[in-house]
Amino acid sequence: MAGGSRLRVCGAHLGGLMVVLAALMGCAGPYQYYGGTGIHDATTAEVAGGWENIEGTRVMLQQDGTALLEKLDGQDFDFEDGWRLSGTGTWQLTDEEDGQVVRLALTARTRVESRSPTTADTSAPEPPSTYVWSFYVDRDQHDEVKLFFFYGDPDAGNTYAMTRETGT
Repeated sequence: MAGGSRLRVCGAHLGGLMVVLAALMGCAGPYQYYGGTGIHDATTAEVAGGWENIEGTRVMLQQDGTALLEKLDGQDFDFEDGWRLSGTGTWQLTDEEDGQVVRLALTARTRVESRSPTTADTSAPEPPSTYVWSFYVDRDQHDEVKLFFFYGDPDAGNTYAMTRETGT
C-alpha cells in the first residue's frame, strides 16, 4: 500500500472516530457531569426540618435521622414514570469531594399517587416500595440552605427544588 493510501485510510478512521465522539459529547447534558455545589459547611441542624415543593411535596427531616415524605417524585428518569411516594424513612447529610448531599431513603411506603391522570398508565412500571434520593445541598443569596435534585432527561438539566417550609 502506498504511503498516500495508508494516510487516507488512517484519516478516514480518525474522521469516523471524531464523528462518534462528537455525537456522544452532544448527548451529554449539564447534569451528566454535575459534581456538586461545592458547599461543605452546612450542618445537620440547618438541614433538619420541613421542606416543600410547589407541587405539594412535603419532606420532614427529623433531628434523629428519621424522615416523613409526602408526594415525593422520582429522581432522574424515574420522574417520567409519574409516581409520587409517601411514607417514612431515614436521612443523612454526607460531605463528598464536590459538596454536601442529603441521602434520603424511603424505607416504608404508605401511599402512591400519580402526578397526573395521563401518568396513571397501567403499562407503567410498578412504583418502588423503597427508594433513595440524593439531594444536593446549596445556599441561596441569603446564605440559607436549599436542596435540589435533577429530574427527567439529563440533557434538560431540570431541577426539583425543595424550599424551607413556611413557619419552620
